[in-house]
Amino acid sequence: MKNTKISRRSFLLGLAACSAAGVLTACKGTDAPSGSTASSVVEQPASSAASSTVQQAAPFLTVEDFPPLDGSTACIPLMAQMLADTTGMDLEEARSSITVSTTAYAWENFGLYDTTTRMLVVYEAPDYVKEELQEANVELEQKPIGVDALVFIVNEDNPVQALTRQQLRDIYAGKITNWKDLGGVDAKIVVISRDTSSGTFECWEELVMNKERVSPAALMQASNGAVVQAVSNNKNAIGYVGLGYLDKSTKGLKVNDVQASAQTALSKQWPIARELYIFTDGQPAGVVKELVDYLLDPAKGQKSVREVGYVPLAH
Repeated sequence: MKNTKISRRSFLLGLAACSAAGVLTACKGTDAPSGSTASSVVEQPASSAASSTVQQAAPFLTVEDFPPLDGSTACIPLMAQMLADTTGMDLEEARSSITVSTTAYAWENFGLYDTTTRMLVVYEAPDYVKEELQEANVELEQKPIGVDALVFIVNEDNPVQALTRQQLRDIYAGKITNWKDLGGVDAKIVVISRDTSSGTFECWEELVMNKERVSPAALMQASNGAVVQAVSNNKNAIGYVGLGYLDKSTKGLKVNDVQASAQTALSKQWPIARELYIFTDGQPAGVVKELVDYLLDPAKGQKSVREVGYVPLAH
């Protein structure tokens, strides 16, 4: 995708048109909403175990120079990898040092308030935030950096292997409530969902639910890691997470007879996928430009994208 400079109106239209569709952040203005009320700590994706086996580029920033980031909770693993690779910080330390405001709050803080954030690593903004941004005179520089696929997961002991998108919609709408109706055991389905402020929820709502109302029986979780834990601990649960969080503690379901993978996400065979973006306030410069250039380099940052379980553009 070609890099473009986006005016307020073009930016909003561009967000709405996305079909597949932080680090150390703080507010300067006293009237900005506090990110701490919705902050999420770092989660470790399944693919991170391979970190020590992949040779990374030499560090070129100090920890002090690393620009403050914010964004979506599902992007935390990538932010941690970026921090470790570009500064030489231990990856475990990088994971523990990261907090984000979640998708909606990150967009609001970055687009509407005077914050210290220099870059968003994020998904599409929620609709209500787009409406708020429509009133603001903002110019953001957009660059795609990869693709994320949402995967529906069940407990490893669940015999169900595949569902259709319509069946998933019916489960979350409360129209299908027992696994026996899907070829499973006679047991009530425990529905696990993300909270409504997350980019994961927004993507799932658009690509699966088609804005149909979610059952009030759904149990809302604040992070991808919390969804994985809830499903792994309940043999009758179903949830959805980013591809990078698929591990041996749960089982990914086929959807419409397609298995989620890097290849099916890039080819758009996988029906539930969206692009990852970085946004900067105007044309990037200084250390922000260095970080942007690193992320887009197939031999450097794009390896980090793959490392944490997303699909790099240079695949």
